Amino acid sequence: MNIDSILHFIDLYGYIIIFIFLFMGIVGIPAPEESLLFLIGVLIGQNKLSFGLAVLSAFLGAFIGMLIAYVCGKYVGYPFIKKYGKYVGITNDRWEKVQKKYMNNTKKTIVFGFYLPGIRQISPYFAGINNIPLLKFILFSLLGTFLWTVPLIVAGYYIGNAFHINPEYVPLLGVVFLVFVLIYFLINYMKRKKKNKLPSRLD
Repeated sequence: MNIDSILHFIDLYGYIIIFIFLFMGIVGIPAPEESLLFLIGVLIGQNKLSFGLAVLSAFLGAFIGMLIAYVCGKYVGYPFIKKYGKYVGITNDRWEKVQKKYMNNTKKTIVFGFYLPGIRQISPYFAGINNIPLLKFILFSLLGTFLWTVPLIVAGYYIGNAFHINPEYVPLLGVVFLVFVLIYFLINYMKRKKKNKLPSRLD
């Protein structure tokens, strides 16, 4: 879906379309989530959307998507998802990647998996299938949803105001911003890994 179509839908249906697109993106139905979040910020800066309502719509769409996917994983199970998951982008390769990450650190996978397309769609299903406690999942999902939606919207708002961005260029800028975020997390991860490998000093 191109940016003109998204703008048209937002124009027609307002905040509900933000909720729907973010919800669909989380449960696995293809949707331009990062670009949409960045676009929301740009439109807020142009006084075409309310900051509070736009952020709330995006947050609820992503969070409720996480909960629905968790419930599906918990009560429908792996055989069903393995059979039909391919229709919403849940491939075997992506599933194996999430499985490895969950084994290493459940919290990080739920929270920071939002920044990894493919991982964020599978993460809640996997959590449900593996019986991650609901309260634990809700807390980590709330944190992850906030850390994903709000920074991207705020970035769109400030960058859009600073450079008077044409909404047509938002998809490209959204991708660039996401790349910078991923590089930041990768550098921090490599630093921690290198630090952990250093031999401890003897007293």
